[in-house]
Amino acid sequence: MVIKYNFLNILFKKQYISNENLNLLIKCNIYNETLFKLADYKRREYYSNFVYIRGLIEFTNYCKNDCFYCGIRKSNTALTRYRLTESDILRCCENGYKLGLRTFVLQGGEDNFFTDNVICGIIRKIKRNFKDCIITLSIGERPVESYKNFFKAGASRYLLRQETADINHYKKLHPSNMYLENRKRCLLNLKEIGFSVGAGFLVGSPFQTIENIIKDLRFLQKLKPDMIGIGPFIPQENTPFANFKGGNIELTLKLLAILRLIFPHALMPATTALFSLNENILKKSLNAGANVLMTNITTKKYRNLYNIYNNKYRRKEKTLKKLKKNIYLAGYKFKVSTGNVNSTKL
Repeated sequence: MVIKYNFLNILFKKQYISNENLNLLIKCNIYNETLFKLADYKRREYYSNFVYIRGLIEFTNYCKNDCFYCGIRKSNTALTRYRLTESDILRCCENGYKLGLRTFVLQGGEDNFFTDNVICGIIRKIKRNFKDCIITLSIGERPVESYKNFFKAGASRYLLRQETADINHYKKLHPSNMYLENRKRCLLNLKEIGFSVGAGFLVGSPFQTIENIIKDLRFLQKLKPDMIGIGPFIPQENTPFANFKGGNIELTLKLLAILRLIFPHALMPATTALFSLNENILKKSLNAGANVLMTNITTKKYRNLYNIYNNKYRRKEKTLKKLKKNIYLAGYKFKVSTGNVNSTKL
């Protein structure tokens, strides 16, 4: 493959890029066409043209935290709160399984109602009923013993975005009782236990600079996650950042492509936030290197209540057949699979 720009050639072949060239790549659009072609080529080297769809179950919108950007923050008194029961969650899994989904993502706020015993009981029931499925958790910062309990019960993946790797930027996005070092420590604990770990950051969050973004990329290189999720910041009306400008699609896609070249092996979703800004973004996001999609299988009456940002996109079960068709029309294939990390070329 002939690559026009030398620094992109090095990035493609050796997964290396200097801070200076990262800055250039982020600021300038003249490299976009080549960047996206290389990203798509690289993801096909490791994953062919397969796309994996995960079943997302947003099982609680209670949260003890007060992150300034999040619509389910504890100070949002305008939000109607809910919790799914174990039976509710199992029904969601049953519906998802019938649709061909083999990974269930249990996502929620940091809700103290869901103790280790409760979470472990849910994990065991899912594993007992759906033996060929993978359970991913996305329930925030917990003590290391809790993570060990979840892993022992049968969960094998964990998503915990750092949101920003810069301590000063982190303090601008979170209250004073939350600490970036604790989040980083949680990610390291999860890796040591044996989880497949997912991390990532907001694109275009308030006060974010290019230097912050580069620091996020360097942090991810040090962490070496199996999954990387990035999405544009979208303001939520009942947060301190309600009137801030949101992130943009173009920068998010560009960073997705850069991440694909740095992390050829990673599972990388086209996040819901991207579709919230443009529901027709599927082809562009796959071309940029994404190979995972989420479909919401939460109990229907609660879906509108997991309102982490305004105008959140909600893909419904009935549109999943159309989604599979659109994946095919974009030049890719949906695969009924748990969609595990592939660390070597095909």
